[in-house]
Amino acid sequence: MYGVVVMKKIIEKVKRFYNENDKKAFIVFVLLRILVIICLIRELINGNFESVLFCILTLFLFIVPYISEKIFKIDFPSCLEIIVLIFIFSAEILGEINNFYGTVPFWDNALHTVNGFLCGSIGFSLIYLLNQKTKFMKLSPVFVALFSFCFSMTVGIVWEMFEYGMDVFFLTDMQKDTVIDTVATVGLRSDGGMTVLRDISAVTVNGQLLSVDGYLDIGLHDTMKDLIVNFIGASVFSIIGYFYVKRKGKGRFAARFIPRVHRKQDNQTKDE
Repeated sequence: MYGVVVMKKIIEKVKRFYNENDKKAFIVFVLLRILVIICLIRELINGNFESVLFCILTLFLFIVPYISEKIFKIDFPSCLEIIVLIFIFSAEILGEINNFYGTVPFWDNALHTVNGFLCGSIGFSLIYLLNQKTKFMKLSPVFVALFSFCFSMTVGIVWEMFEYGMDVFFLTDMQKDTVIDTVATVGLRSDGGMTVLRDISAVTVNGQLLSVDGYLDIGLHDTMKDLIVNFIGASVFSIIGYFYVKRKGKGRFAARFIPRVHRKQDNQTKDE
């Protein structure tokens, strides 16, 4: 009897969640959630408890947009919400648990590009909504776009600092090494002159020959590539945001990625 009551409450909450959200985003949310739960059960059976934690984290991150809408009284466009959900699934489940970062070329770069775009959207929304609510000051489209870009790049830099800290203190190798065959350095000469090593085919460390055809750059190239693609994603959205503000909120394409004030608040404003 108690189980029936619990199931009814769960069904009611699901129906309410379905009615309060875009139908397409809801379907994507449910499908991805089912896949994560299946992955969680599989990793639990295999005894991969670290992967289980990633699954639990993913399930929590899935509801962050919904919680944000409730707290900040804003509506996420369905297109933006779907991109966020797929991004979380791609980063945590496919990237971390299924090792797409190591097996799929440019997977990490693609996600960092999307991350730059999404963070640009968040930064833009913060300043744009504030600009709408503020009567005594109106910000120019250039400033709003610039803030969006700087916000996205700051998030990207902070993330790279986090990866560096994890590598230094916990030896995680989040900043993946890149094998290169040319090194330019001033650290090999006492007079500070430049030394260029070309066509590096092998490196020996403590008398042991590394099984790589070149030199490991210990994460520098990975970090810079991440920041460059983050720059691209941030720049793209900043340009979109600029024209969105310039046209005073007109344009269907930009509206798909920019949260707006909650509809209930809009209706109340119209009534007043």
